[in-house]
Amino acid sequence: MAVNEAVKLRNNRLAQYYGMFTVGLIVFSLIMGALELGAGMPKAWIGWTFLMLTMGMYAFIGIMSRTKILDEYYVAGRNVPAVFNGMATGADWMSAASFISMAGTLYALGYDGLAYIMGWTGGYVLLALLFAPYIRKFGQYTIPDFVGARYGGRWPRLVAAICAIIVSLTYVTAQVVGVGIIMSRFIGVPYEWGVVIGLSGVLVCSFLGGMKAVTWTQVAQYIILIIAYMIPVTFLSLKLTGFPFPQLSYGQALQNITVLEKELKISSEAPARDGTGRIIQQGYVPAYNEGLSNAAAVTAINQINSYFGLNITPPKAQSIPDASKPADEIQTDWRGTPWNFLALTFCLMVGTAGLPHILIRFYTVPSVRESRLSVGWALFFIFLLYFTAPAYAAFARWEILQNVVGKEIKSLPEWTVNWSRLGLITQRDYTTLDGREIDKLPSWAAPQVRSGALVITDANGNGKIDLAGATFSETEVDGKKVGVFGELSGTAITKTSVDGILQFGELNIDPDTIVLSTPEIAGLPYTVAALIAAGGLAAALSTADGLLVVISSAIAHDFYYRIINPKASMNTRIWLGKTMLVVAAVIAALLALPRLALIAQMVAWAFSMAASSFFPVVLLGIFWKRCNGPGAIAGMVGGLSVTLFYMYNNYLDPSFNVLGITHLAAGIFGMPINFLLCYIVSKLTAAPSQEIQDLVDHLRSPELDDELMTSIASGKQAAGAR
Repeated sequence: MAVNEAVKLRNNRLAQYYGMFTVGLIVFSLIMGALELGAGMPKAWIGWTFLMLTMGMYAFIGIMSRTKILDEYYVAGRNVPAVFNGMATGADWMSAASFISMAGTLYALGYDGLAYIMGWTGGYVLLALLFAPYIRKFGQYTIPDFVGARYGGRWPRLVAAICAIIVSLTYVTAQVVGVGIIMSRFIGVPYEWGVVIGLSGVLVCSFLGGMKAVTWTQVAQYIILIIAYMIPVTFLSLKLTGFPFPQLSYGQALQNITVLEKELKISSEAPARDGTGRIIQQGYVPAYNEGLSNAAAVTAINQINSYFGLNITPPKAQSIPDASKPADEIQTDWRGTPWNFLALTFCLMVGTAGLPHILIRFYTVPSVRESRLSVGWALFFIFLLYFTAPAYAAFARWEILQNVVGKEIKSLPEWTVNWSRLGLITQRDYTTLDGREIDKLPSWAAPQVRSGALVITDANGNGKIDLAGATFSETEVDGKKVGVFGELSGTAITKTSVDGILQFGELNIDPDTIVLSTPEIAGLPYTVAALIAAGGLAAALSTADGLLVVISSAIAHDFYYRIINPKASMNTRIWLGKTMLVVAAVIAALLALPRLALIAQMVAWAFSMAASSFFPVVLLGIFWKRCNGPGAIAGMVGGLSVTLFYMYNNYLDPSFNVLGITHLAAGIFGMPINFLLCYIVSKLTAAPSQEIQDLVDHLRSPELDDELMTSIASGKQAAGAR
């Protein structure tokens, strides 16, 4: 009874602390807004003040949570209440991809982008039903711990640790890119310095206190990110619709988008290119209208060549169907079919349930019951953001179609100019090249020069493109129309490409811009933009925290302690864990510094990798006693290999596909291979030992005590010995 009273008292104290933090954040934001509007506080000061406050808070929590106790360092002492673990899980989950890029993805893809929302939220249903209570009952430190104890021997643990590192490193690199983008925009430092400053904040927290510090920091980060996410879109909804609940009002935006797309001739209806007579609707609202392309691969390789001074030959640009071919030519056309949408949704769903940094969160709660409750809370906290993301996308697209597309470039809104300077909005009208140095062309123009589609004639030899007073003319050379506009000529030069009017096809918006630019679109004070930056930074850092802990524990705990030196002291294990944390952060920073175009795909790749490696072996490990170590090894290696093979080939060559499924959903092929190999190899080899089968029996019985589970998992006692 006294224990329960102590727990209630502690939980109430935590609620008071974080309640005061929430009120303090709101009051601080109001004060900063008043200083900006009333005293003219400079934007740079506002950005740095928000940065110092939030990073200082994370450092304070890290220092207060410092520990040398192994249970606290790896699993936060297993005493995190369900509601706070739900908030920490939400922050751990809602990465820069969710906070910054989710709305941008929906902006770019329309209906097809809903695969991300349905897949990611659906994954938590699988977690609640299939994994969370059993992972908590198992009661160890890492997911390779589960694999090692369940399947026996060093090899299953080693393979699982390698898979955890591959998946987590892929994911954390994208988070570090998000950190660099936010820092460069809102406090004015170079992108590279933004990466370094952001990761320093991660290390101050996780280095001192491990999972204990990470957990309590993530609770604070969730509060910051959800407040920051809700405020701008609420004001934008009020500005555009007069209704302050964006989740309920963006239907009006969708109606206006449909009308504007028809006026601007962006939407259309046309027969599929496969000769079946199917009608494909092109536009924002219609579903399944995305063709296949390797444009991302071509851009990424060109960027790698430019950044590292290499000479890798990019693949030939391809799209399916190929719009350059005659309209009556029969082609493969997967548009209008739901297979890629369904495959991506499924991969994101099972990938969510298989991510190591999410699964280990269920080691941190006090009991099996609390683990189920924490999944429910996590789903609620995640829902708040995901229910709002479509509103961001719809309002942004409405604003862009209404006030940006079809307007003179010289008279575009100020927010487009600000983001163009950072390279996150690209205007591909050739009049924007006026005054540019020829050897410093933008990334969209340089490839056209190399291909010969754009020719630059430096008539006055000043090394710059001069278009003053230029007029458009057109000639025909070898049967091809060649445009001429001042010092520019070539097949790329057309009347509309040099008219100074921004066409929809000439506008390229980085998905990360949609959320970050919303305060400026809504005409809100810069303080709100700084708050958004703090929220985006919190989202990226919270996920990076968890991922770095997974990577460091895979090396220090699973590889070194469990395989190489089981007699290592507790201090040695914690010291090595901290060292690996720094090493993993440095590697992630180095991978993120080039800011390559392929980073945008890396998040979805991480889910396909998790779906094809961890999900089957954890599921079978809980529900099928006959599955053994050789089967698990074959499943993880085979599933991940098939996924990487399909991913690589489809990324470079879109004609390499099954049912039009893209590399983002490659896990749909690796996962069944994993299940199949687990089954076949397990059946062809010896059954697991009786002790392991007893472990599975006990694992699936939530009513039995957890202490016995811990003894079984550590090999000290068999289940039948009760």
